[in-house]
Amino acid sequence: MSNPIEIPFSTTLLVRDTCLCLHVQRAARALARLFDDALRPVGLTNGQFSLMMSLNRPEPPPMGPVANLLAMDQTTLTAALKPLQRRGWVNVTQNPKDKRGRLLSLTPEGKAVLAAALPIWERTHAVLEETLPGGSERLRSELQALA
Repeated sequence: MSNPIEIPFSTTLLVRDTCLCLHVQRAARALARLFDDALRPVGLTNGQFSLMMSLNRPEPPPMGPVANLLAMDQTTLTAALKPLQRRGWVNVTQNPKDKRGRLLSLTPEGKAVLAAALPIWERTHAVLEETLPGGSERLRSELQALA
């Protein structure tokens, strides 16, 4: 029988205290909960709000650029679109320039929900920005550098 490899508990504490990935994940989950709670009255999650806002464009975008903006693959985007389609807030149509591609657009009902959600997002975001000790611009810049 071989001896199992033991990692010292001090290493666990070191990773807990210094791991950037862990700290970003924890912050992302906390922010997601904050915005999920705020947007619940209009029936949206923070992810759905971001997805719908990414569709708020003069022309319906193809799936690829939307997936890239949201840092997700197209399969995940397709799954995220389904509940919004069922609620009648998003349309997915064939791209007339490329029959294999799809174009994404908000329905009038989707635009109304997004319009109702926007002031909630603005208020929640303003409070959040006021609570950041180092300033939101610096954090945003550093996060964009990682992305």
